[in-house]
Amino acid sequence: MWFKRKNIISISLLVFFLFFSAKLTEFDLSKFKDFQNMIDFLSQWFPMDYSKLPHMLQDSLETLAMAFLGSFLGLLIALPISFIAARNTAPSSYLYYFSRVALSFIRSIPEIVFGLILLTAIGLGPFPATLAIMFHNVGVLGKLISELIEATDPGPQEAMKAVGAKSGFANLFGILPQIWPNVLSHYFYRFEVAIRTSLILGFIGGGGIGQRLFNDFKTFQYSSVALDVLIVMVIVIIVDIVGSKVRNNVI
Repeated sequence: MWFKRKNIISISLLVFFLFFSAKLTEFDLSKFKDFQNMIDFLSQWFPMDYSKLPHMLQDSLETLAMAFLGSFLGLLIALPISFIAARNTAPSSYLYYFSRVALSFIRSIPEIVFGLILLTAIGLGPFPATLAIMFHNVGVLGKLISELIEATDPGPQEAMKAVGAKSGFANLFGILPQIWPNVLSHYFYRFEVAIRTSLILGFIGGGGIGQRLFNDFKTFQYSSVALDVLIVMVIVIIVDIVGSKVRNNVI
């Protein structure tokens, strides 16, 4: 089976692209031969500096708020659009293709690009960073939810239409209960991603723990950097636990 011509060609192409990509990216594990520099660098991270912990926690709450609000608003906007972007619920083929292209366009623009545009137009701070997270999540969640809608069982909505329910109500109450656990799963995943994204946006003036992390790196305060990183890790773990519990309760 493995010696079929098609499989040999596929494996050969895979090997070629692996070597080609390694060449372009200068991928070379021998560069890790001297670990002393890495050990010396990491030794400066400890012991952690707890003197700025109250300010770090305040910045962390700002980051958490940016990620939550950007993801939640993105979900609110993406949810109705996803019904238009799903083949089985789109009002017309024109709106279907238009919404698909629009979601692809929005999704293709990274948060950092949205952030650079909005931070330049509006000013520094968490508000433009929140908008950047929201815009990108509209594109991502819109696509994911539309695919969930297309994979639903048509039986419940057909039954509602048979008893006189309008198409909109049939789609809403016949489809949404089927996809809601997966919608929550996608939302909490995007929430986690938004927390990490807000760190990058903080590097360009978006505020939050990301901006503090960037400033600590620039000023070589590595003991503070270690605590910044630890706080972010704890936040992501807590969000993951809460998301799992909410999704299990819904199911």
